[in-house]
Amino acid sequence: MDNQPLMSFSELSRAAGGQLFSWDGKQNTDPWHQGFSSVSIDSRSVSSGGLFVALPGEATDGARYVNDAFARGAAGALVSISAINDEELNLKSCAQKWGRVLIVVEDALKGLQDAAKAYLDKFPSLLKIGITGSSGKTTTKEITAAIIGQEKHVVINEGNLNTETGLPLSVFNVRSHHEVGIFEAGINHKGEMTNLVKVLNPCIALITNIGTAHIGILGSKVDIVEEKKKIFSTVRTALIPAADEFRNSLASGIKAKTVFYGASALSSLGEIKDLGLEGTEVIWEGTKVKLSLPGQHNVVNMIAAIALALELNVSAQSICRGIQAVKPMFGRGEIIYGRTTLLRDCYNASPEAMHTTLDFCDNLTWNGRKVYVLGSMFELGAASYQIHAALGKRLGSCKSDMLFLFGDAMKYAVDALKEQGKNIPYFQTSDMEELSHAVDTYFGNPETPDTKGDLVLLKGARSCAMECLTEVLTGGKGAAHVS
Repeated sequence: MDNQPLMSFSELSRAAGGQLFSWDGKQNTDPWHQGFSSVSIDSRSVSSGGLFVALPGEATDGARYVNDAFARGAAGALVSISAINDEELNLKSCAQKWGRVLIVVEDALKGLQDAAKAYLDKFPSLLKIGITGSSGKTTTKEITAAIIGQEKHVVINEGNLNTETGLPLSVFNVRSHHEVGIFEAGINHKGEMTNLVKVLNPCIALITNIGTAHIGILGSKVDIVEEKKKIFSTVRTALIPAADEFRNSLASGIKAKTVFYGASALSSLGEIKDLGLEGTEVIWEGTKVKLSLPGQHNVVNMIAAIALALELNVSAQSICRGIQAVKPMFGRGEIIYGRTTLLRDCYNASPEAMHTTLDFCDNLTWNGRKVYVLGSMFELGAASYQIHAALGKRLGSCKSDMLFLFGDAMKYAVDALKEQGKNIPYFQTSDMEELSHAVDTYFGNPETPDTKGDLVLLKGARSCAMECLTEVLTGGKGAAHVS
């Protein structure tokens, strides 16, 4: 990124409906031309000339780090009015000391969202694509970007910065040369999609699927449908998964052009050949290409990406090149070689994704042992018991040679396994060190010195941080991704 101002502070103040205070602590009513060149909500990552947005948090208030942000070179800070009135923080004196700018708004999060919308409005020719769903949205976004990026200048969310804070931060990466913006929108509570749509105002949107991710907060699958489909409220084209059980509910009331996408709707899609851990070989308009991401679920993500690309009239050649260019992201279908062959798929774990990955590993032809190391699934609310117990019943017939279960909620799975007469090593959330030792001991058994032929599945919710086991499972020998 360059250091050219993204917006002036006067533009920011108008967009966020705030008051602008110059370094001398006085309200500035004159045009203020100095601006900011980046945006951060973490004072530790503020760049020189950047804007620090002081968001209130559960543990601490970001306003307490305004001084740190100024010390690191922030040109200004966006703060809530409650913080400016806090005598202990004394933010006006802090701004005066550093000679920086304060923009004071009613609510810093809404101020960030309003500023992001105003910034995005500066690029009226940008074609904006929104992607949401209970699972697969990040991978779908990445494949879509790889394909469309063959013909257009594309900008996307970094990683999974897709929340009501992450999406606004992401749109500040848009620049004048970008032609297409591909943004995923993740939600975990009611009303969040409305806020995201206000920022993004997508032209085209796609829903990957409706599952049980975040059901503990959103309430039910019906509630998830109603919240997710709000992404279609501003679009001209709505893409809906043809095979989803809620396809009709998703389409109901949508005024935009509706496209039901899926393998059967793609006449140019030929044979699909499973290559195991190496990915999938597909035929597109007679050309053989390889998707390096393993599993049928990633084929589904690829089909969604192709459906989006076709809406932009992307050529067959570009679709093939884009599919071929896709590489695994951290924690999403990574294959790492070392002490064992590790399938690191631990960035997230919705119930549907957990079962899909287990099906893939169970059906995988493998000469060595299969070991599944699984962490809890989160944000399931009252359904957590039922979902984890069902997982336990499923694991009772899985084709692994060894199971390790981790996380407090996994106790329900362990209990279900005990009912089947199976005693499985189980470790509570606070016992990661003990789990690591147990895994190390298992693969260090002198009776089985050669473990390179063993396959390990590492999967769990993001909060479980299952990647901590990578070194013990690979023997600290580094990573080599299958391409």
